[in-house]
Amino acid sequence: MTNNSSITEKIKSFFRKDSAAGMMLLFATILALIVANSPLYEIYHHFLEMHIQIGVGNLTIDESVHHWINDGLMAIFFLLVGLEIKRELKYGELSTVQSALLPAVAAVGGALLPALIYWGFNAGSANMSGWAIPMATDIAFVIGVVALLGTRVPVWAKVFVTAIAVVDDLIAVLVIAFFYTESISMIALGIAAAGLLVLMLLNYRGVEKISPYMIIGFVIWWAVLKSGVHATIAGVLIGFAIPAARGWSVSKLKEYAQEGFDLFKQAEEDDMPVTKEQALHHMEETVVHAESPLHRLEHKLHFSVYFLIMPIFAFANAGVVFDTEVMGHAFASTLTWGIAIGLFVGKQIGILGFTWILTKLGFTDLADNKETWKVVYGVALLAGIGFTMSLFIANLSFDAGSEFLEFGKIGILLGSFVSGVLGYYVLSRRPDYGADTQQPYDVPEGSEATS
Repeated sequence: MTNNSSITEKIKSFFRKDSAAGMMLLFATILALIVANSPLYEIYHHFLEMHIQIGVGNLTIDESVHHWINDGLMAIFFLLVGLEIKRELKYGELSTVQSALLPAVAAVGGALLPALIYWGFNAGSANMSGWAIPMATDIAFVIGVVALLGTRVPVWAKVFVTAIAVVDDLIAVLVIAFFYTESISMIALGIAAAGLLVLMLLNYRGVEKISPYMIIGFVIWWAVLKSGVHATIAGVLIGFAIPAARGWSVSKLKEYAQEGFDLFKQAEEDDMPVTKEQALHHMEETVVHAESPLHRLEHKLHFSVYFLIMPIFAFANAGVVFDTEVMGHAFASTLTWGIAIGLFVGKQIGILGFTWILTKLGFTDLADNKETWKVVYGVALLAGIGFTMSLFIANLSFDAGSEFLEFGKIGILLGSFVSGVLGYYVLSRRPDYGADTQQPYDVPEGSEATS
C-alpha cells in the first residue's frame, strides 16, 4: 500500500512541474518518430485515416481521426489560447501600453523575420503557402526548457518569454483566420455570428455558469467548421466571450462565506444533516464565485490541454518517416531550409534585434548590460522552438500525405531542435544566482511567470 501511494505521489509531483508539459510533448514526438519508422507504421497510418461520423442528416460531421484531432481537439487548445490572451490583455503583461510594448514588438519581430526568410528561400515557388510555418513559438516546450534551467533564468525573463508567446499566439490566430480560410459559407458563418452574439449577451447579463457558454460554443464550432473558416478560430472567439470579471464583490464573498461557516457550527452543535448540506452548498458557491468564469475554465482546461491534447496532436502529426530518398529530397528543398533557418535564425534576430532597437531608443527599462543581453539572446533562441503551432500551420499549408508536408515537418523538427539545444546551452552558462534580487525591467505587481 505504501509503495502504491509513493508511486501516486511521484506521478502527481511530476505533473506539478513546469517542465512536465514540455517533457510530455517530447515523449509524444519521440514515440511518433519511433512508430513511424517501425513495422507499426501501417497501423499508425490506418488509425489516423479511419473515419468517425457523428450527427444525423445535414448535421453530420464525417472526418478522419487525424482531422478530428486537428480540427476538434485543437479547437479546445485554441480555446485555452483565447482565454490566456484575454487574461493577459485585461490583467497581465499586455494590460498596459508600457508593459505590453517590449514583448509585443519583440514578438512582431520574431514573427516577421522568419516569414521574410522563408519568402527569400521560396519566392515564386509552389512552396509559398507555407510562409507562416516558421512564425510560431511553442510555449509548452519553451517553458519546459526554462523550468529545467531553474534559477539560471531570472524571473523577469520567464515573464518576458511568456508575454512574447501570448502575442505570438495572437499573431498566429490572425494569420490562420485571414490567410488559411477556404471558400466561405455565409449561412454557416451567420449561425456562428448569432451564437457569438448570444455568448456576448450571456457575458453582459453576468451569467457565471460555464456550461451555457460551452453548449453554445459547440454550436459555434460546428458552424465555423462548416463555414470554411478554420474551426480552431471558434475556440479563440469563445475564449474571448467568457467573462473575465468576478461576479461577486469581496464583501459579498466574505458575507456568504461567514453564513456557510455559521451553518457548519450549527450543524456540528445540533447534528442536523440538512444544515450540513446547506453549509456545503454555501462553501461551494463561495469557491465558485471567488474566481471569474475565465479563470475557472482556464484551470479546468490546463491539464487536459497540456497533458492530453497537445501530446496527442504531437503523436498524430510528428510521425516523419526517415526514408533515405525523402530525406535526401528534403535536405535539397528550399521549403525545409526556409522553415529551419526561419525558426533558428529569424526568431533570434527578430526578437533580439527588435528588443535592442527599443532599448537603444529608450522605450524600455531593460538594463543595457552584457548579462541582460545574454539572457535575452537565450530566450530569443528558445523562441525558435516552433513545434506545435508550426506543425498545425504546416497541416493547413500542404495536403495530407504530400511530400511538401513531410519536408515541412523535417524543417520544423530541425529548426526547433537546434534552437532548443543552443538556447538551453546559452542560458545554462549563466551562473545559478538563486532568487533574483533585481529586475532588469519593470514587472507589474502580481504578474505570472508562466502561462
